Amino acid sequence: MTQSIRRLLPILALTVFCSNLGNGIIAPLLPGYAETLGANGLWLGIIFAGSSIASAVLMPFTGRFSDKHGRKGILAFGLLGLCVTSFAYMWAHSIAALLAVRLVQGAASAMVSPISQAYIGDITPKGQEGKWMGIFNATFVIGFGSGPLLGGVVADHFGVNTAFSIMGFLNLASFLSVLVFLPEILERRKSAGRFSIKDITASGITKGIFSFQLGSSAARGIMTTFIPVFAASAAGLNTSSIGVLLTITIVMNSLLQIPSGALADRFNRKFLIVLGLLGLVLHMTLLPLANGFWLFVLLLIMGAVFDAVSTPPAMAAIIKEGRNFGMGITTSVSTMGAGLGMGLAPIIAGVMVDASDVKSAFYVAAGIGFLCAAAFLFFTRRSEKI
Repeated sequence: MTQSIRRLLPILALTVFCSNLGNGIIAPLLPGYAETLGANGLWLGIIFAGSSIASAVLMPFTGRFSDKHGRKGILAFGLLGLCVTSFAYMWAHSIAALLAVRLVQGAASAMVSPISQAYIGDITPKGQEGKWMGIFNATFVIGFGSGPLLGGVVADHFGVNTAFSIMGFLNLASFLSVLVFLPEILERRKSAGRFSIKDITASGITKGIFSFQLGSSAARGIMTTFIPVFAASAAGLNTSSIGVLLTITIVMNSLLQIPSGALADRFNRKFLIVLGLLGLVLHMTLLPLANGFWLFVLLLIMGAVFDAVSTPPAMAAIIKEGRNFGMGITTSVSTMGAGLGMGLAPIIAGVMVDASDVKSAFYVAAGIGFLCAAAFLFFTRRSEKI
């Protein structure tokens, strides 16, 4: 099994890196692009949310399908969908068209993120879940984290359509890599068809990790949506500087995933998850104080550290659940929490921004994070170890 994961992880990690590099390109571009089409704070939240909500709705179905019929085909189809929608941004010249592209992109993403995580879960040796998910998540995060820098620089020098084209070609490269180099896992879990979504969601650990994903992704979604706007207004940063800002912090997050993954196999995962969530609450509470580039960097690195502390243990815990219920459906239900957090939180924050100012978005993230930490503790109260 260890030889299998050592051989296959680089293929899948490179594929996910290219795909997330492409998707990360849009992070510093979409808020400004949407505003040029007339989007206010609420519409900005809806446009960002569209992709995540569509993804969250479809995830349980794509996960169930992959448990029964295999991972490779649905993963490849999702990457092809991401490729097509990347180029479609160039023809989205209205708020409605942009929202439509985001919805289709979300549907395609539902076939990529949870399915790639399930694939890794299938080949991860028992007792090493944190280690390998930390390594995998590092490539996942660093791909998305490098995108803002590339997108910001390309948009400033060559235009936003060039950035969209690069995103499309990177997703095309990911699609071809999966199609050519990634083998199908032929052995299906015996449990793949026995459990319903109701059975899986009855698990306290699954509900706890769902709550964690909801809270951490709410913070991530609000930050991605409103940091470019806040950094431009509070510190006068241009697109390239915002891209550098996001890249520094997300790359830091990715580098910390590996040692954090090793810690998750040795220490209490429940404690690490709660520590990370409460740290993110503090981070979001302090973020409105930022008024310059280096203070933004310091506070965003703080958030990256707490996010890195909690993510590998949460992913490791859900892999253990997946061995009981089916890896695809379990990772999908868990990741659905991330989709809802990324989707709904920016809308709620957008309403608050329109009623108050952009700083209120980060207080919304802090409040959601605190509630989700409480929910995690409640659902896992009967599980000393996860």
